[in-house]
Amino acid sequence: MKKTLLLSVIASTMIMAGGDIAPVEPEVEAPIAETSGWDFSGQAVLYYQTVDSTASDVYAETDLFSQEGSVADAGIQLRAVNKDLFAGVGVGVEVSGLSTLNLENSVVSGVMQGTGSGDIDDMTDGGWISQMYLTYSVDNTSFKAGRQELPKALSPFAFSEGWNVFKNTFDAVLAVNTDIENTTLVYAWVYGGNSSVGNVTDFNDFNDNDGIHMLTAQNKSFSNLTLTGSWYYAPDLVSNTLGVASGDTNILWGDAKYNADSFYVSLQGGAVWLDTNGAEDTGAFGAKIGGKVGMFDLSLAYSNVNNSAVGVFNTGGVKTPLYTQMILNQDFIKIDSDTFVARVGVKALGGKLGLAYNYSDYGLATNSVNYYLGSNRFAGDDEGTYQELDLTYKTKVFNDTTTVFAGYIYRTLDVDSAYWAPIDEYDQNVLRFWARYNF
Repeated sequence: MKKTLLLSVIASTMIMAGGDIAPVEPEVEAPIAETSGWDFSGQAVLYYQTVDSTASDVYAETDLFSQEGSVADAGIQLRAVNKDLFAGVGVGVEVSGLSTLNLENSVVSGVMQGTGSGDIDDMTDGGWISQMYLTYSVDNTSFKAGRQELPKALSPFAFSEGWNVFKNTFDAVLAVNTDIENTTLVYAWVYGGNSSVGNVTDFNDFNDNDGIHMLTAQNKSFSNLTLTGSWYYAPDLVSNTLGVASGDTNILWGDAKYNADSFYVSLQGGAVWLDTNGAEDTGAFGAKIGGKVGMFDLSLAYSNVNNSAVGVFNTGGVKTPLYTQMILNQDFIKIDSDTFVARVGVKALGGKLGLAYNYSDYGLATNSVNYYLGSNRFAGDDEGTYQELDLTYKTKVFNDTTTVFAGYIYRTLDVDSAYWAPIDEYDQNVLRFWARYNF
């Protein structure tokens, strides 16, 4: 009886104390997954443009959304980057592909970017390696060698353009040093690359085996002020690079930006010197002022480029580094031109609305460079005025994974042309749409 009572007391005590005869399982921590060091990303793009242009005595009229006046592309781009594959050496690879999705048989007659040359059937459905490079860093100096993008902010005469389906890229060696306080020094040897238009799978050298050398210095020692200067040197530059025989070529370009809280002021300018008899050197200057007034972003820009052999250009692209660059005006601002551009932007309708107006007074008194507007060419002793109006809307959808763009461009040209005597005015309406999904 006493034994039974004692066992009952012990059992009751264990229960009240939380006792349990079951064994206690040891705590098991979830294993930590090892990271591979690889970063995978990409984008998918749909791009469509249609043009309504007046007819000339040579070229037929096109209408908006007609097959003859429309071009399109669908593209996909895949990237893999490892910043430390082994012993501090990093690697990056990017492959790109384009297709019209068979729209060339009924909806469009061309492409924004092609994967071949010849007729439309040879330009669709293809791919290429758009980037492949190695990286390495020592203290405050980093190196990047191989096929890569180059930014306009540090390489104004050889940069990757982002307006088309995919950016053009360069075969180059790049070195960046930040030893000096508030200063970035950049050296690049650019061997070759593709173009932002045409056959983007076609990579060519820019200056035979000599390449093009670039040195850029950017300083931010003064509050709100960024100073950037670039020097390019191309020894014995071959004629097919700039379209003229140019010998040893030097380019000097400077940019100063002062950005206060309520406004900003920017100045740019430089020269292109060609070591060739009879080739006129380029001199260019630009200025821009802007700021925020209420809900509006406002700016006014001006550029002047003299009558010269090559003007202001982008090696491997079609745009310019000028502040007056708009969607389609590059041919009328890059040489022998005075240009004014006014811009206004406002956040509305869940995105950003933009309106820009361009007025250019241009002439080509002794220049052999051809100017193009749509299908029509103006050359020889042309002079006249060019105007462009850009109305744009850009927004992000689907949790900011997709950027959508819609643009309307109106441009008109009044020309006094000895080459196209019957033409004295030309008008064009352009609609451009694209969607870019990043993953």
